[in-house]
Amino acid sequence: MKIDFQVMEALELLERERGVPVETILDALANALVSAYKRSPGAAEEARVTIDPDEGDIRVYAQELDEDGNVVREWEDTPEDFGRIAAQTAKQVIAQRLNEAKRDQVYDIYQGREGDLVTGIIQQVDHRYVILDLGDAEALMPGSERIPYERLERGNRVKALILEVRNEAKGPQIVVSRSHPDLVRELLKLEVPEIVDGTVEITAIAREPGHRTKIAVLSHDPNVDPKGACVGARGSRVRQVVNELKGEKVDVVQHRDDIRQFIAEALGPARVQEVVIDEEERTAVVIVSENQLSLAIGKEGQNARLAARLSGYRIDIRSDEPEVPEDEEAEAPAPAPEAEAVEPTGAAEPAAETVTEDEGPAEPAELTEDAEPPAAEAATQTDDSEEE
Repeated sequence: MKIDFQVMEALELLERERGVPVETILDALANALVSAYKRSPGAAEEARVTIDPDEGDIRVYAQELDEDGNVVREWEDTPEDFGRIAAQTAKQVIAQRLNEAKRDQVYDIYQGREGDLVTGIIQQVDHRYVILDLGDAEALMPGSERIPYERLERGNRVKALILEVRNEAKGPQIVVSRSHPDLVRELLKLEVPEIVDGTVEITAIAREPGHRTKIAVLSHDPNVDPKGACVGARGSRVRQVVNELKGEKVDVVQHRDDIRQFIAEALGPARVQEVVIDEEERTAVVIVSENQLSLAIGKEGQNARLAARLSGYRIDIRSDEPEVPEDEEAEAPAPAPEAEAVEPTGAAEPAAETVTEDEGPAEPAELTEDAEPPAAEAATQTDDSEEE
């Protein structure tokens, strides 16, 4: 009895396109045929199947074993209708091997790509996870890796960051994220060639997904302005990142070697008067004018929190207004409260109001310390007029 020529062609095609050797598939087919033979009426308890790879000949040999498991007698016992059974079994084995080859191929493609950016089409949305179709594989986005309050709809195309690639028994598992800070880094790389070629370096990122991100950048070329390169003409480059993040604000901050200057930059758009540093305790006392206090702190302390994470210093923001003497407190209006010190690594607190595509920014998004910055020097990613 011989294997159908179409089956042999399928085996050869599988070897050429998927890299699975024909011998490997024939061995799996032989084992499957042994199981099929044992289920046939009058079959021996032990048997083996041989397949000629050149001719496609299939033969079943029944075996008799002694107490030690040695073969004492063997005879050919190929059932008459074994051709039909062999064809069905071969199709099942080939389909199984195809799936295994595809899983191995997907794993080979994505292993080691943690931190890369991928684009996928949303296939399924659930409160537990989102499934993305990457074209040659599926990716899983857990609920914890989604941007809070982001509306994801089936059929939409989104970008995500690969967090982990696991090779599991049922196939490779690709875990992606849209809330990770490095997603903003990779999105900015798509728009800013100076980052890709190393002229501009992203030194730090602080993010509260769905609300605001601060990015510190440094130029290795004195002729290149890092903030201008990232923002682009009239904010064109950073606006693409904002659009992908569905309106999340992105502040581009110039990295400074002087930590005082850096903290002052990180607290933008607020204008800082003075920064007092304690190197041992890694704390900073920031003095701002009374009308800049709420801007420096930010909505629910968000601006101060992000600046603390970006700089790595605990920040205490204070007003420059003099303290009122005790005997005048009853008559004088109460001064504005000072901001509580902000830890650089504290957990992000949820904002009282959700920032969405339809709502304006929670606070003025001034771009630099100057009142009228050039368009290429803008430190935030969106025009206030557009957000409002």
